[in-house]
Amino acid sequence: MTDIVFSHSYYYKFDPKQWKNQTPYPPLGTLYAASYLRANAYEVSVFDANLIEDPKLIKPYLEAKKPSLFVIYDDGFNYLTKMCLTTMREAAFKMIAIAKQLNCKTIVCSSDATDHYEKYLNAGADFVIKGEGELTLKALADALKQGHDTSQISGIMYRKHNETVKNPPRKVLRDLDELPLPAWDLIDIEPYRAIWEAAGHKFTLNIATTRGCPFKCNWCAKPIYGNRYNSHSPEYIAKHIQYLSETYNVNRFWMCDDIFGLKPGWVQQFNTALKEKHLSIVYYIQSRVDLLLKEDTIEALAESGLEEVWVGAESGSQAILDAMDKETKVEQIYEATRLLKLKQIKVAFFIQFGYLGETKADINKTIKMIKELVPDNIGISVSYPLPGTKFYDKVKDDLKLKANWTDSDDLAMMFKGTFNSKFYKKLHRYAHKEYRKSQGLSMLKLLLKNPLKISKHHLKRIAYLAYYFPSAFIDARILQKMAHVND
Repeated sequence: MTDIVFSHSYYYKFDPKQWKNQTPYPPLGTLYAASYLRANAYEVSVFDANLIEDPKLIKPYLEAKKPSLFVIYDDGFNYLTKMCLTTMREAAFKMIAIAKQLNCKTIVCSSDATDHYEKYLNAGADFVIKGEGELTLKALADALKQGHDTSQISGIMYRKHNETVKNPPRKVLRDLDELPLPAWDLIDIEPYRAIWEAAGHKFTLNIATTRGCPFKCNWCAKPIYGNRYNSHSPEYIAKHIQYLSETYNVNRFWMCDDIFGLKPGWVQQFNTALKEKHLSIVYYIQSRVDLLLKEDTIEALAESGLEEVWVGAESGSQAILDAMDKETKVEQIYEATRLLKLKQIKVAFFIQFGYLGETKADINKTIKMIKELVPDNIGISVSYPLPGTKFYDKVKDDLKLKANWTDSDDLAMMFKGTFNSKFYKKLHRYAHKEYRKSQGLSMLKLLLKNPLKISKHHLKRIAYLAYYFPSAFIDARILQKMAHVND
């Protein structure tokens, strides 16, 4: 008999955009929690929902394991779980209902449950954990196992006499190295590998080196790890990488931190730790352009195996960056991109349209930046208000008909911005076409300069120019008319 069954509520097949990518990652946060409870003498197992298609499949699993506790513990390192997507929430509710039918005490720890705890308690959850969950979960599991009072446990929300009780928050864990390595053995890695390789991708696993983010971009929610920043030691991460490399023959990693290598000297020490263990890896990260320009950061990143960095460029307009409290400069985006390319490191941009006060001139500056810098990849979204942010507080009165996206490709404007949803969806396509045009032209210049360096991929991008030139022109005309209607 199992003490605790862990699961989570992210189903890749319910998110068409992400499933199409065919690059699924295991639920790292769930595996950390399972590992921590196992290290504290609990018999645990994990029902991994990532690759299945129906929450009802949890029922025979629970019937076989007969746990006293069922824990939905979402992967707080996966930015997709912060979006509070309604399809995943509905899946969680179905799992809660099944667990309750089987007389399991049910606990939920997730970004969505932290933000919308009343909905989860209404769905039947016995407890919702607010924020970082491992220590709170252990305290709660201990109390339930021993029949003790749970009313004094920090970090939980629950119902008592039909009233919602919110206990004081728990302090975040500062020494992350106290945590055992995630319980990778509790899930099957091979289906993940098969999906990556069938799509022609090199198999990659996810690692978190930090928790939290100290920056205050006013649209960015931090429901789990907060505005603090705590870090594993470089030695811990090198040990984690060595384990994954030796156990699963994996040497490519997604460092899924909000910001990688913020602590002064960490990147340099990480580079040294890898060398000491004779580990040769490639990896990709998220970072900020201002941090990348400090000291010899880019040099150390390149030497340690960095393949690609995603930066929160967001906008080519300084006015919009300032309105977001981004604390970065457009000039820094240009300089960091230049230096990364010099080191043969791929650079990708997160771009955000639709922020409050955005004008056609701001949009044009962003398109201009993309065309001039020609990043290796872009991810475009529209501003998405999440509870707990200053941005949400500014627009919450507009969130009447819809407050959450259905899936990550929804792109609906949920507040009254400069333009409407139809405009921004067309802009999304137009920006991608202008980006592909710039890529194709860049590769055409390379062909003319040095034909021997051209690959089939380059030739394919060049050939696509015949489509993107007229198509982008048509979209630009349509956008002009749509913008005029909104004026």
